[in-house]
Amino acid sequence: MKRKMLTALLIGGSIMLTACGENTNTVDAKESSSATESVTSSETDSEQEESADAASSESSENKHSGKNSESKSKEKSGSKKKSESSDSSTTAASSTLQDGDEITGETYTATESDESAVDVSGDITASISGSTIQKSSGDATSADDSSFYGVNAAVRVYGSATLTIKDSKITADAENATGVFAYESGTIYISDSTVDVTGGGAGGIQVAGGGTLYANNLTVTSASKAAIRSDRGGGTLVVDGGTYTATGSSGCPAIYSTAEITVSNADCISETSRAVIIEGKNSVTLNDCTLTGNDQSTKEGSIKANVLLYQSASGDADDGTSVFTMNGGSMTSNSGAMFYCTNTASIINLNNADLTLSDAGSLLIVSSGRWGKDGSNGGDCTMNATDQKLEGGITVDEISSLEINLSDSTYEGAINEDGAAGNVTVNLNDGSTWTLTGDSYISDFEGDLDSITANGHHLYVNGKQVL
Repeated sequence: MKRKMLTALLIGGSIMLTACGENTNTVDAKESSSATESVTSSETDSEQEESADAASSESSENKHSGKNSESKSKEKSGSKKKSESSDSSTTAASSTLQDGDEITGETYTATESDESAVDVSGDITASISGSTIQKSSGDATSADDSSFYGVNAAVRVYGSATLTIKDSKITADAENATGVFAYESGTIYISDSTVDVTGGGAGGIQVAGGGTLYANNLTVTSASKAAIRSDRGGGTLVVDGGTYTATGSSGCPAIYSTAEITVSNADCISETSRAVIIEGKNSVTLNDCTLTGNDQSTKEGSIKANVLLYQSASGDADDGTSVFTMNGGSMTSNSGAMFYCTNTASIINLNNADLTLSDAGSLLIVSSGRWGKDGSNGGDCTMNATDQKLEGGITVDEISSLEINLSDSTYEGAINEDGAAGNVTVNLNDGSTWTLTGDSYISDFEGDLDSITANGHHLYVNGKQVL
């Protein structure tokens, strides 16, 4: 076990060294929140208290007391120090690691507001294994600083620091206290560990502002926001193996993306919310995963669905194309449609995935919704299916569009059964078939009509009955 008695504190361009257990000077700092227009959380915006208008948020001033955590046997509480991100609010740290630290079997505890149990920044590389990391109390003074910059997280890594965590237990019980957070050029490698977040307003493992996080074989539980999530500024989040469960009410998906998120060989569960939400120009790729959602949103105007691809007014994600890709694995919707695209362009790629629809029997809805400007807030969706079995109804409203490309795939369902609306193109490539379950109205068809089984129904293309 490697122990170091000196800790480094960066203030402006200087370094303050203090011995463990001694007080540092109190430092007051004004937050430099870069956004004057935005909201608390993207999940909240999308589900729980979602709104088409972004709320205004003011820069605030946080002050930290510099009070020490009580030193205990086998507990790394050290001096409560200030560490400042070049592009974020100021936070405090119960323990700040040094370059080269290889910590084993320690306990880190944070109890003050805006304090992280482990805070790592600067040009350093460190590791923690077999340890307990606790954010047991101390609510964040700013929900935005928590969600955008990682203030008050149990573990926060930023600047150009790299932290490896193995075989450890991480808990966060305070309000707006994320479990594990990578920000800026910070990189986290975490494996064979548990992350349990029970406080409100925070998720399990997260990136924002360009952070990078690699997770392997974790058990993550989150009671308020997504188990796997990102926020403003995005980043890269790669998950392999493990179980990721969101237990909270609507607005608590298993995965929320304003970044590039890849999940492989994992079980992802949302008990009472959508399974996946992608906002704006971002992506989620699932490889051989098991995914379950149960959208219980009761917000007026909400359309229930397992996977939501959308753009809010929060400013947390750039405008562009939302991309959802699923290779193998299975996905179950216990409520609502399987997919819902609104107020954004989107691409859905499905390759040999097992999809189980809810009782609603709806595969895809592309339409206007609660976000964007009325009359121009429809969806623009492309669905690509390869070696795929699809079933269920598809609805495209009058200000939306859909292109569906089937390759070596089958589709059993009806498109716009109630009549023509929107612009819908269906491409049946070699080896693909379509069995109608109701009259269908589309704008354009490419393929062999002999590959369509009417099943007693009719197909209309650009207003003309072709079957």
